[in-house]
Amino acid sequence: MKDIRFAKFLVFVNGGVPLVLLTWDAYNNQLGANPVNFAILTTGMLTLVFLMLTLLVTPIRKLTGWNWLIFSRRTFGLYAFFYGCTHFLIFFVFDRSLSVSSTLHEMLVRKYLLVGITALLLMVPLAVTSTNAMIKRLGGPRWRMLHRLVYVTAILGVIHYFMETKVVVPLQLVFATVLGILLIYRLFTIKRSPKPAPSPASTKSKIWSGALKVASIKEETPDVRTFRFTTPDGQPLPFKHEPGQYLVLSLLIDGKKVNRTYTIASSPSQATYCEITVKREENGQVSGHLHTALREGDEVKVSAPAGRFTFNSKEANSIVLIAGGVGVTPLMSILRHLTDSRWHGDIHFIYTAKTPDDIIFHRELHDLQKSHPKLRLHLTLTRADNHSWSGRKGRITRELLNEVVPDLARHPIYVCGPASMMEPTIQLLRELGVPSEQIKSEEFIAAKRAELAPLNVAMSATVAVGSNAFASSGDDSDNPTLTLRKSGKTIPLDSEKNLLEIAEEAGINLDFECRSGICGRCKVKLLAGQVTMEVEDALDDTDRSNNVILCCQAKATENVTLDA
Repeated sequence: MKDIRFAKFLVFVNGGVPLVLLTWDAYNNQLGANPVNFAILTTGMLTLVFLMLTLLVTPIRKLTGWNWLIFSRRTFGLYAFFYGCTHFLIFFVFDRSLSVSSTLHEMLVRKYLLVGITALLLMVPLAVTSTNAMIKRLGGPRWRMLHRLVYVTAILGVIHYFMETKVVVPLQLVFATVLGILLIYRLFTIKRSPKPAPSPASTKSKIWSGALKVASIKEETPDVRTFRFTTPDGQPLPFKHEPGQYLVLSLLIDGKKVNRTYTIASSPSQATYCEITVKREENGQVSGHLHTALREGDEVKVSAPAGRFTFNSKEANSIVLIAGGVGVTPLMSILRHLTDSRWHGDIHFIYTAKTPDDIIFHRELHDLQKSHPKLRLHLTLTRADNHSWSGRKGRITRELLNEVVPDLARHPIYVCGPASMMEPTIQLLRELGVPSEQIKSEEFIAAKRAELAPLNVAMSATVAVGSNAFASSGDDSDNPTLTLRKSGKTIPLDSEKNLLEIAEEAGINLDFECRSGICGRCKVKLLAGQVTMEVEDALDDTDRSNNVILCCQAKATENVTLDA
């Protein structure tokens, strides 16, 4: 569905039509001999109708793949609450004449009224937490748990309808049947749904570290080169990776050890080699070293694999890949893997670059398009005016996305590129009705940021250890120290070494594995002081907010205290 906003408008308008008709008939005295009872019955049935529609959205979406339906669920739920409130208000105002005591007495006498008011009260927290702000505040898991109350509400609503009359009517059976099917479907999917496999980056799986040999170096564009790595003895790679994951290079540059992460651009199906594609950044220390100093036959220390930007081809029948500049590398790994395995699904590959000379993997992309009918390649250039380019020009726009990808909202979408391309593209996707869970992104600035300056975590705290207080005051002594609170030891610092190395030299064993900042085994809380880290991929937002650091990456020039 191309115009999601218009569809939302239609759903909103049509949801209000029954109320308009009911109001019109009431104004013209066309509600029958007992207009109050007719209005109460009608609004009650509308409440049940919208509750059923709310519950139907997810099953229909999963069975048909129509992900754009998700936008209607909130509207249906709010209309169910609205008609439920109207149902009660008509009863309270016109049947009970605004008498609280009379209403309470009636509820005690007629049990079905208690069931109905309970259902309505359960809908209150669902309506209140239906906004995006409340979803964010509660968090996804708690919000989903709370909104399971909609099933309880629907059950109570149907029971309320059955108890209201002594004789079973066809509409009661219809509502009960629909609800029964939905509940059975829900139970079936809960039992049959496999537990999602943890992503490689989120597990404690073993990270391989060792030496790989530079087998070849290929120039992709004037400032981009691809480096192919193999094992020194020509055997298969000692690790397996998912398409879209990365590795860490440990390099010695000007006598200093430097770690950098690079996406593995090659397909996992290539078991004997892996490739990284690197753009030389202006004044870039590491990219400059790779482009000018690295030679075929050189050996480099590598740690791999890690990363969450992966695609499970078994869980989808189509994919949209949107790349900008050198951000094409993880998407190229996914594309190569899908084409190598002759994946059955549709692949929409949208790539924006500056000029024709800046299109990385240009010839290979066209060759893959020719040999794979389900691959649709769309290139657009932002600075092609002075070049002989007959293809699309300009940035990625709403019109381009609507033109090249039919039913955009039903596809999983992977986006990678610089921030200037990523942010507006993701915003466009959301405006076009693509659910947030369908969009997976990776901002391709980590390597560039690391090139320009060390990543300064600047985490500080003040804490009393025994009779001493350590603080990040900027007024350090000539001999700064590392204090390990649990071990009760204080060690002289060496600004050229990371905290893990300093502890090891002092005979203190800290937990570690990859030594490259990607496995997270060496996490520890920083109690006081400041550190800098070149790689922090194993840290999440919770770790950072709790002053957790990676010992294998952290270096310090002033007093620091660790909870170790």
